[in-house]
Formats: sequence, C-alpha cells, structure tokens
Amino acid sequence: MRAIFVTGTDTGVGKTFITGLLADYFIGKGRSAVTQKWIVTGSTDDIRVHSKIMGLASTENRNLIVPYSFKFAASPHLAANLERKPINEEKIKKAFLELSRRYDFVIVEGTGGILVPISRKSLLIDIVEALRLPVILVVHNRLGAINHTLLSIEALKKRGIPIIGMVFNNLPKTKKVILDDNQRIIGEISGVTVLGELPRSHNIRMLKDRFKAIGDKIDP
Repeated sequence: MRAIFVTGTDTGVGKTFITGLLADYFIGKGRSAVTQKWIVTGSTDDIRVHSKIMGLASTENRNLIVPYSFKFAASPHLAANLERKPINEEKIKKAFLELSRRYDFVIVEGTGGILVPISRKSLLIDIVEALRLPVILVVHNRLGAINHTLLSIEALKKRGIPIIGMVFNNLPKTKKVILDDNQRIIGEISGVTVLGELPRSHNIRMLKDRFKAIGDKIDP
C-alpha cells in the first residue's frame, strides 16, 4: 500500500484535514509522503492546508500535485466546462504515477464524493478504479449519514475498490446517541472497518494527537 485515495460522503466533510493528517502520520514514521488533489475547484487551497498540517513551508511539484485547478466552486465537469478546459484522465494518471516514483506514499484527496462527474462520460471513481487505489471514506457524521455512507460503500464495492476503512468526522451539536449509532449501524451493515472518529476542529495539534490511533490502524 503506497497510495491511498481519501473520499467522502459529500463535499465539505473534512477530507482535506484527514488527507493532511494521514500524510503527516506517515512522515512521522520516517516515510516520505506527499498529498495530491487531482482537481481543485473554487478559491480554497486544500494543498496549502495539507502543507500546514504537515509542517511544510512551501509546496514543491505543484503541477504534479494539482493537475487541474478551476476558479468556479462546482462539480469538476461544470467548472471545466465553464473554463473550456476539458479534464484529461491520462494527465491525472501520469501526474500520480510520477509522484509515486518520487515518494514512499501518495495521499490523494478526492473532489466532493466518489461519483462526481469529471466530464459527461467519466466519473472520479473511474480513475480510482483504473489506478487500483485503496480508499478511506470520510463520513460527515450527522443525521442522514447512514444513507450517504452506505450508498458510497455500495458504489466502491461494485467496482471492486478496496476500502481501508471509515473515519467519522463528527458534526458539532449533533446528539451523541446519533453519532454513536451511525458508527455502529454503518459498520454492522457494511462490514467496513470503523477506523475512528474526530471532532470538527481547526486545532491541528489536537487533531494530530487524536489521529495517531487512526493512523496505527491504517499502518499497524
């Protein structure tokens, strides 16, 4: 396992922090690791967040790390269409394979959920499947998470994509009975490993401490 794809049950579920934390975890174990986001849409610089978590002052190999960047915050297919810059799957694959040659681990953050379209004919999951990447699923733990999560898992299993496990990112002010039951019932129904849970927070030091137990399950 030298690469991991981090997907989520939706957009804005905490994939960026989980991606940065996972790369930082591997670096802490003496491995070289890099993060990648194949398609960035909107003004938010997720790679910069990764770098901050990893304690890096700057980002090298920017063109490889972000093969496509669009200004409009939308699904990749729409953002690309508005700028008349179609997304080429081969460009993404080549960038990924090049980073794989340079680093021990490549942690890829997805854009939105696993079934977002990158064109009228292709979905993000098509590239994940072609590269045979194992997946970590970030769950936006709240009321409604069960349906979104089980649908994502079903889509991944249908393609034969291995799922390393799930990280539950707890939404503030959600009743604890819901947070706890979501983990239990989703794990029981799907059979997918629950790696752990994290609070929604920007406290990087606290998140690193909490993530260590999750990282130990991923790379025992």
